[in-house]
Amino acid sequence: MPRLLRCLQRAFEPYHAQYSAEAFADTTLTPELARQRLGTMSVLVAHDDRGEVRGTISWKVESATSAHLRGMAVDPDWQGSGVAKALLDLAHQQIRDAHLSRVTLDTTLPLQRAIRFYERNGYRPTGRVTDYFGMPLREYALDLGRE
Repeated sequence: MPRLLRCLQRAFEPYHAQYSAEAFADTTLTPELARQRLGTMSVLVAHDDRGEVRGTISWKVESATSAHLRGMAVDPDWQGSGVAKALLDLAHQQIRDAHLSRVTLDTTLPLQRAIRFYERNGYRPTGRVTDYFGMPLREYALDLGRE
């Protein structure tokens, strides 16, 4: 688990100042939050040949037809290498295998590169905005039947 937490910390550190303290802690996880996530979500991890975590994404069933993605992160040294796309594709395949047809995710405005990545992969804003520890959290969705 320390390697997973290190990847999250490295991936989100450039945005630390743009996040509330609570939002940053919830995004980068504490060991306890990581254990909770591991217990309630499918957590996918990409690692290098030394076992260092280079990327991660989690998902869980939300309803009879949909899943929710959370915690996508790629180590800055590996961004642009295809790790994010491979993790997203694997999550989508697992979600399809679970006979679910819709995927949602939430993101914050500081993550413009991630937003562009999600939009390139078919995600569209739903218009739903919630509060994430004092920050606007915007929902995006993808119909896997039209991916």
